[in-house]
Amino acid sequence: MAIKTNVVNHETSASSLQAVPAAPTTHLAESTAIIQVIERAALNPDVDIDKMERLLQMQERVMDRQAMMAYSAAMAAMQTELPSIEERGQTNNGCYATLEDIVDTVRPIMQKHGFAVSFRIQTQERGIQITGVLMHKDGHREETSMLLPADMSGNKNAVQAFGSSTSYGKRYVLCALLNITTRGQDDNGKSSSKPAIKLVTPFQAGQIQRLISQCPATTQEWFSGKYGSAVQVPQTDFDKLRASLSKRSVK
Repeated sequence: MAIKTNVVNHETSASSLQAVPAAPTTHLAESTAIIQVIERAALNPDVDIDKMERLLQMQERVMDRQAMMAYSAAMAAMQTELPSIEERGQTNNGCYATLEDIVDTVRPIMQKHGFAVSFRIQTQERGIQITGVLMHKDGHREETSMLLPADMSGNKNAVQAFGSSTSYGKRYVLCALLNITTRGQDDNGKSSSKPAIKLVTPFQAGQIQRLISQCPATTQEWFSGKYGSAVQVPQTDFDKLRASLSKRSVK
């Protein structure tokens, strides 16, 4: 059965993440030499078309390699400047770094090193897929994706569920692309003795969400009151909760 997919593109504005000039790309000699060969061949009416195509393909490979090298060099430089993001968002089961805090922190650093980011959102039968694309000004790009269930907890309507899962996915995808870490909010040592609560993985959250959707309304209300949403379940509760929901689910 074919899956109907709706795609929504979410791109940051050009003004906010416009790449600024960086140091010139090195290792241009090889590319320049090939360009000169192509130019000379193009002026020859007897040139072999197959050879011309191979030259063009070689030039594309050289340009791709140079773009990847520029991306890697810029990423290495940027990594030394990216800070750990403070976890100021709060749920009943722990704290998290908000998407707004992450973006506000990394935007000027990305801009300095010639990076921009965009997101693709796809709705599928299995859930919502969020894909982040990290682009460098010299042309190379990397991407990563996360598939999440729609967050229907807390009496959310369909639009709110879509927005909640999308925001959650963007946070994790962006952190994965930039290798960002987060830390607890500084409160002058008042909570230094409290370890951070480790939450379930996105895959485990999907398992819980599917079980919740098969449970009676009373169970769903209990779950919303205790946890809020599937992504906020502590890792320590996962096995017991999954077993309990499996027993209560309506087959």
